[in-house]
Order: sequence, then C-alpha cells, then structure tokens
Amino acid sequence: QVQVVESGGGLVQAGGSLRLSCSASGSIFSINTMGWYRQAPGKQRELVATITSGGSTNYADSVKGRFAISRDNAKNTVYLQMNSLKPEDTAVYYCNVRDQRMGVGTWNYWGQGTQVTVSS
Repeated sequence: QVQVVESGGGLVQAGGSLRLSCSASGSIFSINTMGWYRQAPGKQRELVATITSGGSTNYADSVKGRFAISRDNAKNTVYLQMNSLKPEDTAVYYCNVRDQRMGVGTWNYWGQGTQVTVSS
C-alpha cells in the first residue's frame, strides 16, 4: 500500500555531514511515527532516531548531539541530518514509516536502505 524511498547516502570523511531523506507515498491512511534505523556489517539493525507526528523525537545515545531528525508532514517526508560523522556511523540506513488508521490497524513500512560510509 505504501512505498518508502530513501536517498542522500554516500561517502563522507570523518567529521563531515550528510542529510538523508525519506518519502512515503501510496495508499496512506495517516502517518504516525517515522524513523531511521541502521545496520552495520555483522551487526543487528538498530534504532537511530524517531519522530512522532507531533514532532516528539528520540535518539540513540550514540548519535545524540550529532544527528537531528525532522519531518514535513505535508510531504510525508522525514529527514536525518547527520553531523560530525564518525567511521562507526558507517551502515545501511533504513527509513521506517508507521501508517495508522484508527479502529482498523497499524502498518509499518520500510525503505530499501541507503548506504552511508564514513572514512577515517
């Protein structure tokens, strides 16, 4: 029902910045929480940051003070501004979109992932 597409990944030097974007489209009921997760080689997928429809955010401890999540509700788009990047931030970053229709159900959709590589 919903398609999720990420963009903005790439190669950056340590200390640099990247801005990821994720847009949801299709048969959307009502986007609730949107978020970013990442998976590094040999590791489990982990939460990076989430943002609710009301703008409340939360971050993994490892990215607090460096990353900022934001959203444009009119465009069903979520962003992740990543500053002061470290090599340990290297991972595939996935966008998650929670779509909800009250009284019917809630659905989670994932993007295909975008590679972020930070060189030392």
